[in-house]
Amino acid sequence: MGFFNKIFPHKKLDNDFQCIPQHIAIIPDGNGRWAKKRGLPRNVGHREGSMTLKKVVIYCSKVGVKHLTVYAFSTENWKRPQSEVDALMNLLLEFLRNAERELDGSNVGIKVIGDINGLPEELQNEIARVEKMTSVNNGLNLNIALNYGSRFEILYAVKNIARKIKDGKLTINDIDENQMEQHLYTKGIPEPDLLIRTSGEQRISNYLLWQCAYTEFWFTDTLWPDVNESHIAEAIKAFEKRNRRYGGIEN
Repeated sequence: MGFFNKIFPHKKLDNDFQCIPQHIAIIPDGNGRWAKKRGLPRNVGHREGSMTLKKVVIYCSKVGVKHLTVYAFSTENWKRPQSEVDALMNLLLEFLRNAERELDGSNVGIKVIGDINGLPEELQNEIARVEKMTSVNNGLNLNIALNYGSRFEILYAVKNIARKIKDGKLTINDIDENQMEQHLYTKGIPEPDLLIRTSGEQRISNYLLWQCAYTEFWFTDTLWPDVNESHIAEAIKAFEKRNRRYGGIEN
């Protein structure tokens, strides 16, 4: 029995996709509700969600997705109880420390996007280590959004551009979409083709607002810890049926 059958033993999947989205963004929602339904602490749900992420990363790598961006911790998540925030920081630290081993040699490169300076120092150091260690990998690029908020990202970019104009490094005529994108956290990362949100919520919660201008959305009622490769396959199959016109019309 292969590795993927071991971690997803319930059904055989049709992975014969005709059009793989090169970049999938995910809002992995529902960890707390998953735990509450079982009478468990929310932290248990977050831990199960971390396990799901590892499986999804491996599956996306297997089927040929090039970029996977996951909303792990938003700038608004600091409003949660301190005990939950601390548990999430520790879980993120653990995920990064074990990522190279637990991603099963998938040749995954890891990059963290967001206000890294606002994270605990130990986590900042681990981010720097794992980014450097995986920078030579040429498989799937896993982008983890930590302390990320899209409005903050856009403001950060605008302030940096304004500072460069003030310093004479740029002029007003230099400012276009490409210049803006060069100042976003996602510089060098293509726009998402497909955004997946779990748990039944149908909003993007301050996530990749600039980048998702022409992204296809797919929602599922399934809570994130219950997501498996069949859900990702279903999302990709739905994506294949979309007609992406980018504001134009069909020939």
